[in-house]
Amino acid sequence: MISPKLAKLIQYLPDGLVNYMSKKVIDIIIKKYANLKIEGIENLNDIKKPVIFICNHLSNSDALILNKVLKDQDVTFVAGIKLTENPTTNIGVRIIKTTVLKPNTADKEGLTKIINIVKGGNNILIFPEGTRSRTGSMIEGKKGLLLIARVTGAPIVPIGIYGTEKFLPINDSGNMASESFQYSDIGVKIGKQISIPQKEKNENKTDYETRSLTTLMKAIAGLIPESYRGIYK
Repeated sequence: MISPKLAKLIQYLPDGLVNYMSKKVIDIIIKKYANLKIEGIENLNDIKKPVIFICNHLSNSDALILNKVLKDQDVTFVAGIKLTENPTTNIGVRIIKTTVLKPNTADKEGLTKIINIVKGGNNILIFPEGTRSRTGSMIEGKKGLLLIARVTGAPIVPIGIYGTEKFLPINDSGNMASESFQYSDIGVKIGKQISIPQKEKNENKTDYETRSLTTLMKAIAGLIPESYRGIYK
């Protein structure tokens, strides 16, 4: 990725210039390193907006790829606040329409912002796992997705992505600034619009939420190769 020193310098440039230059650089990187295959793009023609896009999470490059795929959908990405604290990853946050959330906390302010974005008629994209998978396959989703879907009433469009764990591999030490782009085949498959299941008679809240979340996560899993499905095989 961009060196930490250069990233710090870029932060002091005008936003418009940074955004323009960064988008050009990202387009060049994707064109050079990624062999991108997109499926299901026709499903975007039938969606009722606003929608909640949901996708599995393998790499810090996922949003960069998905932003390109969904360029005509005016999507706001939900990102962990940690990405804004690193000068290198903060560049990505600045060029992609983003709202931040504090992971693994009851971030009421962050959730309220997300809900208001959807209620305002705008699409969002959430990575329900809440973090990048270190195994290259799906991990357990977070229930915050259900709250957002229930409060907004917005339909859901599942997306599956694979290959980005090779395109921008996670640094073993956890230093995101040290991650670098590699040649990779990347697949993105867009599913059909769905909704959270209806609560069954006499079904308790815990069982209902577990079933609903599993249904949504399996909708993602069905769009990616079996080796990527993890606990949702």
